[in-house]
Amino acid sequence: MNIVLFEEGEIEAGYLPNNDDRVEHVKKVLRRDVGESFDAGQIHGKRGKATVLEYGSVSMSLRFDLEIEEPKLLPIDLVVGLSRPQTMRKILNEATSLGVRSIRFVVTERGEPSYAQSRLWTTGEWRRHALAGAAQAFTTRLPVVSWGMPLEEALGAFGCSDERLLALDNYEAMTRLGLAVGDCEAIALAVGSERGWTGPERQLLRERGWQLVDMGKRVLRTETAVVAAVGVARELMELPLG
Repeated sequence: MNIVLFEEGEIEAGYLPNNDDRVEHVKKVLRRDVGESFDAGQIHGKRGKATVLEYGSVSMSLRFDLEIEEPKLLPIDLVVGLSRPQTMRKILNEATSLGVRSIRFVVTERGEPSYAQSRLWTTGEWRRHALAGAAQAFTTRLPVVSWGMPLEEALGAFGCSDERLLALDNYEAMTRLGLAVGDCEAIALAVGSERGWTGPERQLLRERGWQLVDMGKRVLRTETAVVAAVGVARELMELPLG
């Protein structure tokens, strides 16, 4: 991890129990002694430095100096068909690292309904993967994440603004993703589950104002398509640096 992230309550308390993986990281990976500092941040808040005050018998004591405001997340919203848990873990990590502001994992006709009841979601494990992505990207901000709603319901959240609506599809796309992005200020990207969209889903997307686009003829894994599409979008959109 490139930054160690803390909950607000942990910062207020000023310590971590020794059985916390972050204590091991500070001691064994960062190799910080008492009096030394490391990069730290409050989840969804400011970042800066944390200083080790003591390695005690039961906890590590810390002092925080967090003054740096984090930039907003990118105006990119993802709609992704629920897939196998290992695929979702990768997307949570990588999409968070890339800086998207929301991810909706939706039930599609070709996705297994049981994926929405995976332990990844029911135990809250998903947040750990998002936190790992944020720590990798040296940021404190996490996207808004939801899962389990039907595709049609998720699409209802879009279409009332100037956000450009683009759905990846290898079969009926009318243009390339790069040509469709243009100079828009916000974008929503829809990526199907591991077996793609059905005919009725393509029709639903069109009816709701989504444009079918592709990134070439090669069929990509869901997690690869998400990373590639967000990379193309963030490079082509007229986004401020920082």
